[in-house]
Amino acid sequence: MKTIRYIYWQDVMWIGYLDEYPDYMTQGETLDELKENLKDIYKELTSGAIPCVRKIAELEMA
Repeated sequence: MKTIRYIYWQDVMWIGYLDEYPDYMTQGETLDELKENLKDIYKELTSGAIPCVRKIAELEMA
């Protein structure tokens, strides 16, 4: 099973985004709903259905 990091907070609703895809936020009325929405957006982002998806990566320097 793969795990992914996400950032979240509670305002009026629970708001969050995937650490690897910070440009794509989602929300939910409950924390569980937010988690489900994050899973859905991850599937969409990694399927290639959404064009021009920006990602975060690390570059190792000597």
